[in-house]
Amino acid sequence: MLAAQKQRITELFQDAVAPLVAGTELNPNVVLERPRDPSHGDVACNLAMQIAKPLKKNPREVAQALVDAVQANPAGKDLIASAEIAGPGFINLRLTSASKQAVVKTVLQQGADYGKSKLGNNKKIVVEFVSANPTGPLHVGHGRQGALGDALSAVYQSQGYDVTREFYYNDAGVQIATLATSVQARAKGLKPGVEGWPESAYNGDYIQDIANDFLAKKTVAASDGKPVTASGNVDDIESIRAFAVAYLRREQDLDLQAFGIKFDNYYLESSLYADGMVAKTVDALIKADKTYEQDGALWLRTTDYRDDKDRVMKKSDGTYTYFVPDVAYHTVKWERGYTQAINVQGSDHHGTIARVRAGLQALDMGIPQGYPDYVLHKMVTVMKNGEEVKISKRAGSYVTLRDLIEWSTGETPEGEERAFQDRDLTRGRDAVRFFLISRKGDTEFVFDVDLALAQSDENPVYYVQYAHARICSVLNQAKWNGDEAALANIDLSPLTAPREATLLAKLAEYPEVLQKALEELGPHQVAFYLRDLAGELHSYYNAERVLVDDESLKMARIALLVATRHVLRNGLSLLGVSAPARM
Repeated sequence: MLAAQKQRITELFQDAVAPLVAGTELNPNVVLERPRDPSHGDVACNLAMQIAKPLKKNPREVAQALVDAVQANPAGKDLIASAEIAGPGFINLRLTSASKQAVVKTVLQQGADYGKSKLGNNKKIVVEFVSANPTGPLHVGHGRQGALGDALSAVYQSQGYDVTREFYYNDAGVQIATLATSVQARAKGLKPGVEGWPESAYNGDYIQDIANDFLAKKTVAASDGKPVTASGNVDDIESIRAFAVAYLRREQDLDLQAFGIKFDNYYLESSLYADGMVAKTVDALIKADKTYEQDGALWLRTTDYRDDKDRVMKKSDGTYTYFVPDVAYHTVKWERGYTQAINVQGSDHHGTIARVRAGLQALDMGIPQGYPDYVLHKMVTVMKNGEEVKISKRAGSYVTLRDLIEWSTGETPEGEERAFQDRDLTRGRDAVRFFLISRKGDTEFVFDVDLALAQSDENPVYYVQYAHARICSVLNQAKWNGDEAALANIDLSPLTAPREATLLAKLAEYPEVLQKALEELGPHQVAFYLRDLAGELHSYYNAERVLVDDESLKMARIALLVATRHVLRNGLSLLGVSAPARM
């Protein structure tokens, strides 16, 4: 049911119930739902059961009065075919064939805009995701964040929000110092395990690559940063640090580019210290009497804001705990005009939620209690050749996003002369993005590389993309000229087969799916929907012939396929996945 049709039915019931509640304080809410059992009809309404008790009437009698009024209203003649009362007073409606078929012309008219809305009214929103420390390659967890964050941003944009995709670089602190000493050790000729190798150092092969380029005095730059030229001096730890951070940021840029993700803004943790925002935030909390000193440390009274215990802000050695710059960073988000902020992070960040929100509330800046929103995801297990893959030669301790894309492309990186970014990685990117969005974020996920390479119905991305390619194939066989404007006048009344009815209904669901994905902060809803839509298309293809002799029936079915192709494209586009014409 299209949104306009749902609104019309709502108004029919509002008109019907008005005389029944006149003179009372009742203000019933008309709720329309799809029956769980499709055989019960197309729309269900429990309005009679809402008002029967306060009116002291039999709910079935109230339901009958509502049905009589709805059916008598001429505004619904072209929309409602029949109505019946079920159980204690449920009202089930069946829509006319014409109203169900109307979705085809709506999709054809709106095309790439079908499913979009202006609900957000250009409200500013910032979605922060990936936000990897520049200390190593992106791992598969970062990939899951990237897929979820980018798709969620696209869903919000489709509903009229002004979205900023932001990457927060933790480029300050102990981990960056460890990176610098690791590169320095490699530059001096040391290797993991030998005497003199730092105990906490990073052991991946990428550290040697950085050291080699540092010694060669090369120049590197991240996409948003100034070029950094290595001094080549192994004792110049500051040059090593700056070069290593720029090197890894550039590497992450290349991975994100291959993954089809582009950020609108990069924010550096170090800038919070350089601009004095961390000190300013701490001073504001002290002046607000939200802190106290104990055991040489500065504590924040987070228990005042439903945390289970107070938290240390500044340790006895004078350094800040890691949640303090997070509080400062989110005050900056608020001051930049983002009245809604969403953070996509690993589930290991769960403990920081209460602390960050408590710090923001303690500042008394008018920030809502639930600010920011969080989408937490669980770990990804990678399977290849039937076995779990736990480490990467390049990273030394984990599977990288680059590994996953290459494996899912079907290429073997060893011996490959072309650079990673110069290869056609579309197949791998599509598989990784769709797979990582195809489960709710808070569930653990097993990424099966063999399944990602399989050309079968069991491979979800192949199954959906094949539905799109199958439609393109049928349209080519039909020698259709591609004139969608001409389809606007096609008679759709021949679309009466059972599989056509279910496909039409599935197309009409798409706008609601996007709004549900937005409300739940769950882009997986789009992936679920696309699998269901592809299933309906494949079932329809197997049940009915499109290229029939009856010209009116053939053209009506071509219009249905073209509309279905639009919706498949629209949904895949939100997920950052391609819609191939051939497989």
